[in-house]
Amino acid sequence: MKRFWGAIAFVIIMIIVSNMGISVAKSEPTLYLAYPPNNHQTTSDKIFLIGTASPDREVLVNDRPIARNKSGHFAPSFPLKMGENLFTLRDRDREIQVKVTRIASEPKMPVGIAFAKDSLSPAVDIARLPDELICFGAIAPPNATVSVRLDNQTIPLLAQAQTVRLPPNSAVLTSSNEPATSEAGNYQGCSTFSKVGKLGNPIFQLSLDGKTITQPGAGGVEILSPSKLEVVEITAPSGVARTGPSTDHSRLTPLPKGTMASVTGIEGEWLRLDYGGWIKREETRSLPNNIPPKSIIRGINSRQVEGATEIIFPLQVPVPISVQQGEKNLILTLYNTTAQTDTIKFNDDPIIKRLDWQQIAPGQIQYIFNLKSEQQWGYDLRYQGTSLILSLRHPPQNQKQNPTSLQGVKILLDPGHGGTETGTTGPNGYTEKEIALVVSKRLEQQLIDRGAKVYMTREEDKELSLQARVDAIDTVKPTIALSVHYNALPDWGDAINTKGVGIFWYHPQAHNLSVFLHNYLVKKLNRPSYGVFWNNLALTRPYTAPSVLLELGFMINPDEFDWISNPQEQEKLVQTLADGIVEWFDTVR
Repeated sequence: MKRFWGAIAFVIIMIIVSNMGISVAKSEPTLYLAYPPNNHQTTSDKIFLIGTASPDREVLVNDRPIARNKSGHFAPSFPLKMGENLFTLRDRDREIQVKVTRIASEPKMPVGIAFAKDSLSPAVDIARLPDELICFGAIAPPNATVSVRLDNQTIPLLAQAQTVRLPPNSAVLTSSNEPATSEAGNYQGCSTFSKVGKLGNPIFQLSLDGKTITQPGAGGVEILSPSKLEVVEITAPSGVARTGPSTDHSRLTPLPKGTMASVTGIEGEWLRLDYGGWIKREETRSLPNNIPPKSIIRGINSRQVEGATEIIFPLQVPVPISVQQGEKNLILTLYNTTAQTDTIKFNDDPIIKRLDWQQIAPGQIQYIFNLKSEQQWGYDLRYQGTSLILSLRHPPQNQKQNPTSLQGVKILLDPGHGGTETGTTGPNGYTEKEIALVVSKRLEQQLIDRGAKVYMTREEDKELSLQARVDAIDTVKPTIALSVHYNALPDWGDAINTKGVGIFWYHPQAHNLSVFLHNYLVKKLNRPSYGVFWNNLALTRPYTAPSVLLELGFMINPDEFDWISNPQEQEKLVQTLADGIVEWFDTVR
């Protein structure tokens, strides 16, 4: 009975301590493995094991002792062979086994006379304009003769002597983004087709050692009629335009709802719009006519509304657009538009010094907003009927004119992850979602004490989608938005030696804030620098306010985790971060 009530008391104490924001080790008193999970699959050639054990006990991995820090945490890396790799971790009381399977990152070279599985391209139905170059590809054994037949053409596919394979974008995070060469067996060839209509599926042929096989491609080819192109309208609130037909391709300026464009290419579920961007069909609807959406533009007006300047571009149809921010300008480009402009109304403005424009190409107009300050505070774009409205936000007003105050500043804090989305995990099982919330709440109070109005995307352990977080930024329209996270690495990273503060930005309006806060934290806290990164992240992409993502240290680094989970260090961190925010505002206002 004493043991029962002792356990109850321990649970109550743990709950109280947790609610106070104090870190609690979640590991068992003996060996604990936080990462990787059992039956983990990876394309990496190595893996790190993140965990902890009592400091006074030796830990063995496959019967060899590993190094640990003074708290007993460990993060060694081990090489991986192709296929299954078994690791046995052992201290004097416990044994843990974990299986890690290394899988190939490229299609497996076929044995005998065959094409590699799923290597024939195009792999999905495609459509292109007449006489546009269409390329075909296959992976086949070296020294084979490979060709493709389509529409009475036989196109030779030539073996590429050396194919350069680029690493994933995440390789930048480990400074390992050097290109590599792939093994022989990559065959490619291109041709053009003039006949409009569906040409069917290409037939691939492979000859080797006197034997020949044929195989139909999975994707059919269609040639579009330039006079009968499909016209679509963007139905998503903000259409995701990309440089190519997959989510691997980079994002372009989102297209406002209502934007219209002709379809000049198709690849599976992706549509190429006439201005060059690609978008998923599900974000559009097909319009009943096939008249190419084009517009003229004449006079342009402007007006000041609460906290912003709006510029109104009257158009005949909503056309595709793009935005580019510079140090002291913002450039808006309208496509499929021809100028008949003689008059533009622009009074003296809080942020805009002058508006210049030019027709830089047929159907393409560029508007250059020359700004009074380098720091930009966010913008918005929407179609109201057929008129495009660009809203440029004004800087915050410091009502007390006090450089140590955040009076008049709205700050949105986004504690990363939550609910089933735990984020990364420290050696003892302490999760990123927990520490991000603890630190965000501490930071919230520090910012309020300095006069800011603070909004939190979550104040408890609940799941919140990325879109909901982005919507919060777009709805609140804060002066700045900070997403609070802690870091990890891809499997091939060095978890023992990688540490430090990292900050991520996407739009130029957030660059200065990112650099300033990074340098401030590194200097004032005497912390290592992981670096400042331009990164295509959901919480850096909002353009209605300068938005940055903070990676305040590496959960998987044994020594840095001790600092991250220390309540006194947490308090020093949030005080320093709040001071840095105040000083940044003082430099840009």
